[in-house]
Amino acid sequence: MQNEEPLGPSLWELALAFLKLGTIAFGGPAAHIALMEHEFVTRRRWLTREQFLDRLAASNLLPGPSSTEMAIFIGYEKRRLPGLLIAGLCFIVPAALIVSLIAAAYVRYGSLPQVNAVFYVLKPVVIAVIIQALWNLARTAVKSRWLAVAGVIAIALYAFGMHELVVLLVAALLAVAPLLYSRARRSTLLAVGSPVHLAQLFLVFAKIGSVLFGSGYVLLAFLRADLVDRLHWLTEKQLLDAIAVGQITPGPVFTTATFIGYLVGGPAGAAVATAGIFAPAFFFVAMSSVILPRIRRSPVAASMLDGVVIGSLALMAVVAWQLGRAAIVDLPTLLIAAVTAFLLLRRGTRLRPRAASTPPETSDSTSPSPRAPAA
Repeated sequence: MQNEEPLGPSLWELALAFLKLGTIAFGGPAAHIALMEHEFVTRRRWLTREQFLDRLAASNLLPGPSSTEMAIFIGYEKRRLPGLLIAGLCFIVPAALIVSLIAAAYVRYGSLPQVNAVFYVLKPVVIAVIIQALWNLARTAVKSRWLAVAGVIAIALYAFGMHELVVLLVAALLAVAPLLYSRARRSTLLAVGSPVHLAQLFLVFAKIGSVLFGSGYVLLAFLRADLVDRLHWLTEKQLLDAIAVGQITPGPVFTTATFIGYLVGGPAGAAVATAGIFAPAFFFVAMSSVILPRIRRSPVAASMLDGVVIGSLALMAVVAWQLGRAAIVDLPTLLIAAVTAFLLLRRGTRLRPRAASTPPETSDSTSPSPRAPAA
């Protein structure tokens, strides 16, 4: 039967790939998505760009850490439930270990390591990586002029402060509007405080992981409301330091929870908080992986998913612009970003014909899109 056919890489290959990404993926979710696109679409050819974009759209619709959910989606695509667990854990664990070590140093010395010089060079390189991924993904996602218009509108809405979910909804509605119009014509519409119990720590972070949409700034708001104002587990300074650690370390930004867990509960607290904030992502991805192929079979739902894809890339583009303004602060950083982007895009152009002639191994049972990926 089709569902029993080999899906490609072994669990060991999957583990090594995501351990590597979890160790080197600096720069936040947009940069993580860019690295995954290069690793699994361009280099390994485990996914087509259309498959990658569908899962990117789904991860943006789910609460929780979007880049971690992308890792979980890819693991499920290649090896079902074992792959889901291996990919997610291997992406999370390196970052969690690094953050735990930093938290231990923070508890002992009361300050963060000085890494400004390293990130002066690293940040513009991250911007270049994001630009390359946007270029590659947009060439597949923008299937019509109307979708291009939807993308421009989504960029404008997000740039002027519209919430991410509203941007995705508007993009989805714009994308499906032509189809609905044609059907309508045929009449068819459609400070560490008091002692912390580990169970309570897990539940607090599981709740946050279950309902949080958006960027690290949204995470800051949720954490402040629960941990500073309501539970009094942290001071404002400790919370800001925790957010900073999540931003400067590789892997998921949500490893901020690991740092906080260590502060309030030591190594056991770090493990429990990490498990709590990431556990909902595994559940949501497992459920949506069953639903996603069915969405692609419906013309209306597939058109809306195309819009969500465009909206997701619009969010990524605006985030790249915002990060770029912070990262490119002088002529040397501008040159680093420009040269890196040029080299990456040139290399991607050379690799593209080969990738087109030897498409990645896919599973009919998980990717039943009736349309072929754009060339």
